[in-house]
Amino acid sequence: MPGRNPLARLTAERDRHGLSLPRGERVLAWARATDGSVVAGSRDALHARDPEGGALRIAWEQVEAADWDQETSVLRVSEVGAWGSARPEHTWTFEDTGRLLELVRERVTASVLFQRHVTVSGRRGLRVIARRAPSGGSDVQWVYEYDEGVDPSDPEVRSVAAAALAQAREQLGEL
Repeated sequence: MPGRNPLARLTAERDRHGLSLPRGERVLAWARATDGSVVAGSRDALHARDPEGGALRIAWEQVEAADWDQETSVLRVSEVGAWGSARPEHTWTFEDTGRLLELVRERVTASVLFQRHVTVSGRRGLRVIARRAPSGGSDVQWVYEYDEGVDPSDPEVRSVAAAALAQAREQLGEL
């Protein structure tokens, strides 16, 4: 029967909306940005393809923040990065996001296993965060986020960070 070829269906799914998704991934929600870019979410990652054909894939556990500005209809996604380095940031403007925003919120939240703020001085400190692929990956990625004015190279900060990480790992049963 025409149209029943499973390989053709897989190819069509992987290339849906001009996105070439890795094998096993499928689009769960998508929206077209005002510049013609397609932004979509799968179980494992956020995908985007700009009108010139440039492709982007960010695993959910690598999304540091996803912010929606309702007044300007702009979705801003920043990636996890190293302290002191500029974090990759991506923005798209939408007229209609469909279910995309709901999916982004759900998948990013699902990637966070643990998060705790510890103080170093006054209210300033750092966050110890454990992230893992929400689709059940086994590798846990530990990261620190430093409050403004906190220097990660300061010996006191390093000591507080190491102690907080050890306590967090113990709580999650990693030690």
